[in-house]
Amino acid sequence: MNLGQWFGFVCLIISLIVLWQIRHLLLLVFTAIIIAVALNRLVRWLEQKKIARNVAILLAVSSLVTFLIFFILLVVPPFSQQLQKLLEELPRVWIKIDWELAELTARLPSSFPELPTRRELISQLPPLKELFSGFLDIFSNSVTALLQLLLVFAIAVMMLADPPKYRYAFLSLFPSFYRRRADRILSLSEAALGSWLKGILINCLFIGLASGIGLAVLQVRLVLVHALIAGLLNFIPNIGPATSVIFPLSIAVLESPWKIVGVLSWYFIIQNIETYWLSPTVMARQVSLLPAVTLTAQIFFARTFGIMGLLLALPLTVVAKTWIEEAIFKDILDTWDSKKLN
Repeated sequence: MNLGQWFGFVCLIISLIVLWQIRHLLLLVFTAIIIAVALNRLVRWLEQKKIARNVAILLAVSSLVTFLIFFILLVVPPFSQQLQKLLEELPRVWIKIDWELAELTARLPSSFPELPTRRELISQLPPLKELFSGFLDIFSNSVTALLQLLLVFAIAVMMLADPPKYRYAFLSLFPSFYRRRADRILSLSEAALGSWLKGILINCLFIGLASGIGLAVLQVRLVLVHALIAGLLNFIPNIGPATSVIFPLSIAVLESPWKIVGVLSWYFIIQNIETYWLSPTVMARQVSLLPAVTLTAQIFFARTFGIMGLLLALPLTVVAKTWIEEAIFKDILDTWDSKKLN
């Protein structure tokens, strides 16, 4: 390589190092992009109703702020109270599980292999432990989370105010001959992200309502906190739905064996409805992902970015899938001349 190529290579390495150092900031910016895409869809719908864009932006932002205020005032206080009660009940759950395991071990013949203890079982689930710790850290670091939320919201509003300028700035990073094609891929990514966002919101709402109704019928205590946690954790595919059943199951352990069976059966039913009927119905084709790809992406982003990477694993995968299919498969690999390989 000549001097110019070496200089470009060194600049590339430095750029990658800088991007790695600010990776958490980039995740916040990506979160702001998701919010901006969602609000921009509402703005476009309002513009179709002959409303000026500035007024449409004001209405969209005001609607989101109003919803958040009502949510904080009406839902957060009872949720916090029930969450505190749930955390107070957990030590009793552990004692009950230890007692049941001890009773089961005493009834087994001496030749039967020794059963693992509760601590040994939990130690075999490091990803679950990391998810719980990260989930609780979000609530414990409330001031930091609030500041990050305000930063994300401010960036989203700035992007929403003048999307073409930010789009042009991003496209300027590409060579001039590829900018039109990159603009097309960017539009496809926006459509895929919007479709995913619509689908995941419907799924989370369904899971939350269905969980709350079922637990209320089963008369399991702390219904609100269980329903909200189920809806929020459904945002994380694979891991989230499996984790959400632990909280109501813990309360059922203290109350009745029949409630344990009822909770497991009800969560199994609603998760199958969501997986095999609701998701294929509300999700567009461009955001369909293979289960193995989704799980691998979750592990990769969680290991790379922590709890934020786990939460944003699916939208990151949706955008990455669009760019890989369009830029690598269609623009590079599909253009190879097979005759030259013979």
